[in-house]
Amino acid sequence: MTETEFARIVHDTKAVVLSAVEKHLAGRFYHAIDDVVQETYLRAYRSLASDKFRGDSAISTWLYSIARNESLRMNERLIREEEKFRKSVESFKEDDGRGDFGEEDIQEFLAFIKLLPEKYRDVLDLVSQGLSEKEIASRLSIKTGTVKSRASRGRDLLKKMYQEGASS
Repeated sequence: MTETEFARIVHDTKAVVLSAVEKHLAGRFYHAIDDVVQETYLRAYRSLASDKFRGDSAISTWLYSIARNESLRMNERLIREEEKFRKSVESFKEDDGRGDFGEEDIQEFLAFIKLLPEKYRDVLDLVSQGLSEKEIASRLSIKTGTVKSRASRGRDLLKKMYQEGASS
């Protein structure tokens, strides 16, 4: 598979792939369309380069299926991230005794995260994306023990900032 051949496939199937992504990716996750399309073509390229495409269907049909599956995977991943974030906010709300939380509380929580020192903010951001300690350590070029301590200290700082903000 040459670069030119693959570029032609991308050109010829762009509309089909985008159609699949727009149909199967949840509307609130449209910010991830580019990532899904990129992953779709990356998977397709790997399969084509290793002669795994059997040709039982048209290449556009095959790519539509890949795009659909990638969209569904992205939905699941982003829903997990939302749930982790929601649980983080809930844990702070439980500690302050104010009961249920709403959009205002989430915005307040996000504002506190922005106030954290960079080394804690970076780790907590990657934790909220669902990355493992090992992946975070690799991405930030730090040891896993450092990831653990920064995540813990970052959470402690957030809790303190949130409680101080809630009492004022």
